[in-house]
Amino acid sequence: MKVFRSLCIAALALAFIVVVMGAYVRLSDAGLGCPDWPLCYGQPLPADIADRDALARAWKEMGHRYLAGTLGALILALAVAAWRLRQSAPLVTAVVLLVVFQATLGKWTVTMLLKPAIVTAHLVGGMATLALLAWLALAQWPHAPAPEMRRLRSTAAAALAMLVVQIMLGGWVSANYAALACPTLPLCSGPMDFTSAFHVVRELGKTPQGDLLSHDALRAIHWTHRLFALVALTAVLIGAARAWRLAPRLAIIVGTLVALQFGLGVANVALGLPLALAAAHNAGAALLLAALVVLNFFAFRGLRPSQ
Repeated sequence: MKVFRSLCIAALALAFIVVVMGAYVRLSDAGLGCPDWPLCYGQPLPADIADRDALARAWKEMGHRYLAGTLGALILALAVAAWRLRQSAPLVTAVVLLVVFQATLGKWTVTMLLKPAIVTAHLVGGMATLALLAWLALAQWPHAPAPEMRRLRSTAAAALAMLVVQIMLGGWVSANYAALACPTLPLCSGPMDFTSAFHVVRELGKTPQGDLLSHDALRAIHWTHRLFALVALTAVLIGAARAWRLAPRLAIIVGTLVALQFGLGVANVALGLPLALAAAHNAGAALLLAALVVLNFFAFRGLRPSQ
């Protein structure tokens, strides 16, 4: 049991690192640092690349792949242990299937040349893996029964749902390189093309007809993410406020994380998307997602976190 718990925590921590590393690779334009998959220029490690910038991008990409591969091996070990112990086997099986799909998306991200739909799905898949592992880890510890926590189910679920939509919109912004399409605050000036902005099946930077994607479309992508941030912020703050009396520490964590995340989003626009802040924005989304998974776990299980 102790080994299984340790595997759960290790997998959860590594999943967070993989999510943040994936964001760093994407934000530093290293997603195609290795044009083939699973090798890099036919090699297990980047080699024989004369250009130093290209070599650096290749190392970033392969570093992410090896971290993701390690996570996959760890989850496989977790699955073997779960099946032997008959411990959370259905949930672990779901995680294994998700990781296999994630590996496929990782391959397609490269072979399909960063198609926005594939890149966004890959980001969301990484977040989903993190969320499932957080739920799995929580289930391995005893918690005090608290039927009154069930009163939080609707607001906790709504907060989580709004955050998931916002993460998807953020992934769409990143996949389309639209993070700086609206450089002003708080409004976004200029025409917007919402029709072209949200066509899913298309190449990077192109319309479905093969024309160049206009800045108006990029502006629409960015503005939608920015507007929905207000919806997500409101939903999460309501969830935190409702949880205050029953789980004050968890409410403080959720409220603090969503405030920091909102501030990071504003700072990224105001400061021109510095790499460290942009990566922190992705890390903040992952942490907030995990915190809301924790809140939903206790709400739907009717349990109380230790204070």
